[in-house]
Amino acid sequence: MNRKAISLLSGGLDSTLATKIVLEQGIEVIGLHFAMPWGCCDRTAAYSAAKLFGIHIMVFKMQEDYLDVIHHPKYGYGRAMNPCVDCRIHMYWKAKAYMEEIGASFLITGEVLGQRPKSQMLESLKTIERDCDLRGRILRPLSAHALDPTIPEKEGVVDRSQLLGISGRSRRIQMALAEEKGIRNYPTPAGGCLLTDEAFSRRVKDLLEHSVHPTIEEMELLRIGRHFRLNPVTKLIVGRNESENDILEYYGTQRPLFRPVDFPGPSTLIVGEESLESERAVASLTLRYGEPEEREKQELLFSYREGERRLPVLHLFTNEELERMRL
Repeated sequence: MNRKAISLLSGGLDSTLATKIVLEQGIEVIGLHFAMPWGCCDRTAAYSAAKLFGIHIMVFKMQEDYLDVIHHPKYGYGRAMNPCVDCRIHMYWKAKAYMEEIGASFLITGEVLGQRPKSQMLESLKTIERDCDLRGRILRPLSAHALDPTIPEKEGVVDRSQLLGISGRSRRIQMALAEEKGIRNYPTPAGGCLLTDEAFSRRVKDLLEHSVHPTIEEMELLRIGRHFRLNPVTKLIVGRNESENDILEYYGTQRPLFRPVDFPGPSTLIVGEESLESERAVASLTLRYGEPEEREKQELLFSYREGERRLPVLHLFTNEELERMRL
């Protein structure tokens, strides 16, 4: 076994520490970052860690095949729409292929035994290794002493005595270790995957129910704005601030996008079929969340496609109607 490894560098504190611990043993490490549209990984932080350590980092963007994992997880969901075990297996298969491509001999992860209830319990860790055909080749430096020795440890590539035995959900040991090793600019160890969030999961579930072949772009849009299910084939996304309006404008190159012209208000993206019903809903929602000088406007002017367009305000949604449509 050679002294070359792939580190799954999410950008979080644990993966950054795990990478540092192995680098200190003189092992060549290449970072691998999985870019996901639902917030579990921080690409900027991953780049910063790689730069701090002076290592190369490769970024893999999740493709449409990952949506099958979310839709039909073999090992089920956690408390929401989070298929954590299946997600790990999917990532590790891709990491294994990259590992073999560049001639590395094992993987490094920042996983901590018992930290995540779905994917980091002992049986889950064993299942993941088995299903991605990496038994003994996934090194978890932060919890190594609480786990069986891996192949690189057994063969003397990695000095087990320099690894740790952390378990549980507290991050106190990791934060103290980061201070000791001069690692200070890391994300607050709190957030996590949006698929574990119940509100976000409702949007995911709605997408999977109404889209035969959902795309990564549709998943990315779930993070932006207010979402309203108008009918089985149409959803409206309403920006909550100027930043979201700009993001929706980017996605509006391929979809109908309405932005009010003569008063401050939200951009609204139509996802699905554009129709008279959806356009009237756009007008109603724009008046609801915008700031026109006259609240009793009968017609609104929007920028649309390459020009402008007027839409009539025929109905104002009640609070009950909005809550019924809201995702």
